[in-house]
Amino acid sequence: QVQLVESGGGLVQAGGSLRLSCAASGSAFRVNTMGWYRQAPGKQRGLVATITSSGTTNYADSMKGRFTISRDNAKNTVHLQMNSLKPEDTAVYYCNAEATYYSGGYSYSGNYWGQGTQVTVSS
Repeated sequence: QVQLVESGGGLVQAGGSLRLSCAASGSAFRVNTMGWYRQAPGKQRGLVATITSSGTTNYADSMKGRFTISRDNAKNTVHLQMNSLKPEDTAVYYCNAEATYYSGGYSYSGNYWGQGTQVTVSS
């Protein structure tokens, strides 16, 4: 199995910045696409950004130019640099990974989620 642990959330004023990090851990696994999603109160969870193992990125339109996703394949970590934050960015941010782990001669692919980290932007 693969575990994801996020860090870096918190409270920030509008216009400020935060950097989220997520580390994947486990045994005998390979992480493919990693990404960030967010869920605001009363809303569905939605895409923030994703990044493939080769570095191809995809952003939700409202994040383009303000957020930057990056990853360190050697450390199985993904980061989200968030600049020019707005009150409407307030949400729980979840790390996501598509990963394959190997056990007993078999491979298992799955979609994994972190526990979420709260980001609050005050006006």
